[in-house]
Amino acid sequence: MKLSTFGVMGPEFDTGQGVPESRPRVEAHVDDDELLDAYSRAVTRAVERISPSVVHLVAYHTAAPRRGGQGSGSGFLFTSNGYVLTNSHVVHGAGRVEVILADGRTLDADLIGDDPETDLAVVRVPASGLIPAALGDSQSVRVGQLAIAIGHPYGFQCSVTAGVVSALGRSLRARSGRLIDDVLQTDAALNPGNSGGPLVNSRGEVIGVNTAVILPAQGLCFAIAVNTAKYVAGRLIKDGRVRRSRIGVSVQTVSLPLRVARRHELTSQGAVLVSALEPGGPAERAGLEEGDVIVALDRQPVGGIDDLHRLLTDERVGVWTTLTVLRRDERLNLEIIPQETRDEG
Repeated sequence: MKLSTFGVMGPEFDTGQGVPESRPRVEAHVDDDELLDAYSRAVTRAVERISPSVVHLVAYHTAAPRRGGQGSGSGFLFTSNGYVLTNSHVVHGAGRVEVILADGRTLDADLIGDDPETDLAVVRVPASGLIPAALGDSQSVRVGQLAIAIGHPYGFQCSVTAGVVSALGRSLRARSGRLIDDVLQTDAALNPGNSGGPLVNSRGEVIGVNTAVILPAQGLCFAIAVNTAKYVAGRLIKDGRVRRSRIGVSVQTVSLPLRVARRHELTSQGAVLVSALEPGGPAERAGLEEGDVIVALDRQPVGGIDDLHRLLTDERVGVWTTLTVLRRDERLNLEIIPQETRDEG
């Protein structure tokens, strides 16, 4: 029997006819250790870049002793002159906020602005020459890419977890009841105390602000997209709040009969039923009545309460706006001037 030999194309073997054939060459596998080392280096570089910017916040809600009656969370510097981004629920209602920097310094912070509708807030510490985080672009984030969270869960300083971006474009209900759009989902583990900390990519650029975890599920964690955070932070620094408009109604989402939607050429069967009017408010002055069904605002479809909230932006404050409603069998266009508010409606 002819012994096989190993050639360029792989081991030869005897066909029984005296003609050796070659098996296809099997490509060498990349060493698993090299892959793990590359992953570790990526995480390590990202953490080294973001760590100097991550802070620990302690919010005091009572006049209790200095370490009593407090809540805590995380945040990160986004300017060199002391502006810190965190979650609204970390600092909302606090009488005093303390920030512990990465170098160990503890400073009292001023609350610059707080927006419960997006669960974001900005505080400022009286220091300069600080190292700000690099802010990325959440529009360039892709599902499956590396996601690294860093924060202070349960008071453990600078804890790091890593995973991937699980999904994009999620919506999350804020504690105020308003829907937060364009939320990132990740399986990087988050725990109480991670709130307000950064979610970063492999380059150490912030792509989200960690905000929530669904319990008792595992791997369902969420972060406010950094592009939303940039907008809100800018408004909070400029005005101390984010301006929104209101029309002075209590509403509920309803489903219209298919025949009604078709008759009025609506793109959705969803709509908003007016259940109450604020006396003297914009809706009452515009002639809106209880029982009216709102189906559009400035020709933009309103399929539910969340659509109405999205459309009532600050640009509509004091501006004539067309509200399309169904009243019994009629379709009416009412002219309304929304007012400024931070409340629902």
